Amino acid sequence: MRHLMNPLDFTVEELDSLFDLANDIEHNMPKYAHACAGKKLATCFYEPSTRTRLSFEAAMLNLGGSVLGFSDANSSSASKGESVADTIRIISCYADICAIRHPKEGAPLVAAEHSGIPVINAGDGGHQHPTQTLTDLLTIRSLRGHLDHLTIGLCGDLKFGRTVHSLINALSRYEGMRFIFISPDELRIPDKNIPYEEVIRLEDTLPQLDILYMTRVQRERFFNEEDYIRLKDFYILNKKKLRHAPADMLVLHPLPRVNEISVDVDDDPRAVYFKQAQYGVYVRMALILTLLGLAGKEETKC
Repeated sequence: MRHLMNPLDFTVEELDSLFDLANDIEHNMPKYAHACAGKKLATCFYEPSTRTRLSFEAAMLNLGGSVLGFSDANSSSASKGESVADTIRIISCYADICAIRHPKEGAPLVAAEHSGIPVINAGDGGHQHPTQTLTDLLTIRSLRGHLDHLTIGLCGDLKFGRTVHSLINALSRYEGMRFIFISPDELRIPDKNIPYEEVIRLEDTLPQLDILYMTRVQRERFFNEEDYIRLKDFYILNKKKLRHAPADMLVLHPLPRVNEISVDVDDDPRAVYFKQAQYGVYVRMALILTLLGLAGKEETKC
């Protein structure tokens, strides 16, 4: 039995196979319509989510499986004091695989250590968000054709952004990657053991980029409202600023956005964040099949 806690749990070669499967799913959806018939996915979300939870549920339904779970800690026995370890023991009796999101770092790992089924970390505090990273990697590979020798600018909340931390760790394994971190001093990334550049002005950096990864300033990670209000609109990407960017640069965002990308950017062909959300369904379908040991068996019912 295998779990996914961290994007680095998969080797680069295993990621290539996973992305090949996701691309096949993208172009041959009917082939996978019954791959998980009779299987159940539990979505245990102790923290609010739209894209991650619904994309997991869509992924399992697309595979012919079914879904159960909860979308709020208050609607689970956590509100009565039940531990994550006990919850996953119970979930293991009802489902075949589980996706868990939790505000506490390390909670999905605790679940995996006590689980009788594969567990997927769907986000733990400001720590990791591996399936968003898989989504980001698949998006870049599908639209740029490769995951090496690229210059990526990561902009916004680099201190608390778990999607940023996961993506940097994953991309640093590929050759020729150049990282430019764009943030105010208060939201700078914690030290990374990789070469990188730090800048404050987005406009100065845009001409150099192959990928721009925008993030929102996360109100829920701040200790006081005053700091959040002061920093929330520090970066706003709009059509005027985008004129400085290469014609083939991709703009990614893990979503939800607030003000950091103006709606006038949405119709620019470089804006791929809504495509990115669709790729999230494909990669989660591939991941479910892989962790259940069903990859390559999609034409037969479980």
